[in-house]
Amino acid sequence: MNKFASFVAKHRKIVLFIAILLMIPSFYGLVSTRVNYDLLTYLPEHLDSMKGQEIVDKVFHRASTGMLIVEDMESKDIIKLKEKIEQVEGVEKTTWISDAFDITTPKEFLPDDLKDIFYRENSTLIMIQFTNESSSDETQQAIKDIRGLLNKQCFLSGISAIIRDTIDLADRETPIYVLLAVVLATIVLALTLESTIVPVIFLMAIGMAILYNFGTNIFLGEISYVTKSLAAVLQLGVTMDFSIFLLHRYEEELTSNSNKEKAMADAIVKTASSIAGSSLTTIAGFLALAVMQLGLGKDIGFVMAKGVFIGVICTVTVLPALILTFDRVIHRFNHGTVLPSFNKSSNFITKHYKAFAVLFVLLFIPATYGKMNTDVYYNLDESLPRNLESIVALDKLKEEYNMTTTHMIVMSSETPSYKVKNMINEVEDLAGIEKVLGYDKLVGPGIPEEFVPKKIRDIVEKEGYKLLLVDSRFKAATDEQNNQLTLLNNIVKSYDENAMVTGEGALTKDLIELADIDFRNVSFASIIAVFLIILLVFRSLSIPVILVGVIELAIFINMGIPFYTNTTIPFVSSIVIGTIQLGATVDYAILLTTRFREEIRNGFDKIEAMKISLQGTIKSIVTSALTFFGATVGVGIIADMEMVKSLTGMISRGALISLLVIIFMLPSILILFEGVVAKTSRGWRQRTRLR
Repeated sequence: MNKFASFVAKHRKIVLFIAILLMIPSFYGLVSTRVNYDLLTYLPEHLDSMKGQEIVDKVFHRASTGMLIVEDMESKDIIKLKEKIEQVEGVEKTTWISDAFDITTPKEFLPDDLKDIFYRENSTLIMIQFTNESSSDETQQAIKDIRGLLNKQCFLSGISAIIRDTIDLADRETPIYVLLAVVLATIVLALTLESTIVPVIFLMAIGMAILYNFGTNIFLGEISYVTKSLAAVLQLGVTMDFSIFLLHRYEEELTSNSNKEKAMADAIVKTASSIAGSSLTTIAGFLALAVMQLGLGKDIGFVMAKGVFIGVICTVTVLPALILTFDRVIHRFNHGTVLPSFNKSSNFITKHYKAFAVLFVLLFIPATYGKMNTDVYYNLDESLPRNLESIVALDKLKEEYNMTTTHMIVMSSETPSYKVKNMINEVEDLAGIEKVLGYDKLVGPGIPEEFVPKKIRDIVEKEGYKLLLVDSRFKAATDEQNNQLTLLNNIVKSYDENAMVTGEGALTKDLIELADIDFRNVSFASIIAVFLIILLVFRSLSIPVILVGVIELAIFINMGIPFYTNTTIPFVSSIVIGTIQLGATVDYAILLTTRFREEIRNGFDKIEAMKISLQGTIKSIVTSALTFFGATVGVGIIADMEMVKSLTGMISRGALISLLVIIFMLPSILILFEGVVAKTSRGWRQRTRLR
């Protein structure tokens, strides 16, 4: 490590040249990495709902179907619009009443089942089937082209349209998120560090690390839009600590060594060892997300763990080279900081440690109750602004055409027609079912089979499968809907054991069931991983319990606040916030505890040792926590995507809560149990000496 550190310090120009060169392939990787905007695709493939969805997508192209509501338009104009849409590249076909009947046929002469599908009082519905899947580039371009043909009387909805709006929103807002994070983090650093130039140097190094991280995502194939929106902001927040550690160590080495290159080499060696433990807990926290059955966890977890690792590498290579290159400028613009010495705070905390210990215990009660009762929502469309074109159209579809939720039943076409009709009758008797549409229901005495056009038949029967559409009055993710789906699935399986129920409701029901399991698994995995790392770092059985317990209180408080503010949070926030907060802020607790052990070993009693420890670490902890807060709070305020808004809002709040809990309550617990810690930790008081 010494040779490596010396090389970086002596050959900083070579290091920076290589770093700049690496930005070229990284930028290529950044722009070439595909982004997935459909979170339901992250459900495990073995689920019936996912298997059914694949058949619906590939065979019937229903998963990539657009629903176009046209208001107050003449039939002849609707025909013209329909023909124009069919000419759009990426559109396989459109379906309207004109495909079955002459448009001059009066509405009252149309079969009720078809009339209920296509008409309402002042509007009609055109179904648009796309050639490719909803999130494909071809389908998304087709959505843009179709919208170019529409006027204010037209409302286009469906998964494809929602994804299009999500793409536009994310592309528009993500650069703003990063810019805001950079600006606010710079302000915090400028106020808390002694140099005006250092924040810029830090952000240059971290900016390169972020670009490398995003560039290497190309090897993952694709990332989710949630990861794309959050990764840069989170990486900035959680890796800033490493830069602060290096700078402080370099300045400390300069006091005893006038040779800047030698001072930096020593700082690199000492910083590398100190941030190893810190980065490991953060990486472990993110990797814990990989135990989620929902693929989104692996997506966020791997990208962020990789980002932290790259951040560490850049901290001991790119950042030292930048600091040495701009050393004169850095020291020329030094100034004071807004942070106090915290001497009075240290005295107050250690003097009242028993009161803070009691407060620590008491806070667990409301925090735990709030966390357990916080409401969570699973409807993904609820995370988008209500004024988006696709959401406005979706609301119209639900209100006017009673398509609150549409279930899709996929079954063998060999199932006898009489059985299917019996099944339909049973399904229609279920509470909350509006109507059932299927080929076997359409044909009969009213409409002979030979009179049904192939274009209409292909909508519901094709390539050995029957497709039945079931309109439900219940909203996805509600208890009523989930109970309805359980009963529906039982009925369907009784007629065809290989049949599958899919659609938004079924997929969301599976999402809810998986989320409950994932929450427990992620929480357990992150706690165990961080516990083991702290155990190895401190060689102690009690320190991991204390540190994890303190951070868990901060997490419980953070997750309990939505209950007391009557706020409903997206399910993703409830799963990932705990492990992100644990991995990102346990570093502060490790820093304070390490200093406390050092002062105990120096021969001070536990009260004095903690007082000195607080005086020596509060500034670093406050600077790191405020930077993390600054990097995320702005996004939490301005984001229109509720999922991103909720996550960053809770992360920024969690940084402050962890800061307060670690500064005020961790000292009290360490003082109170110092004797227990000494007995359960190897070498806790070794090499004692008086100063």
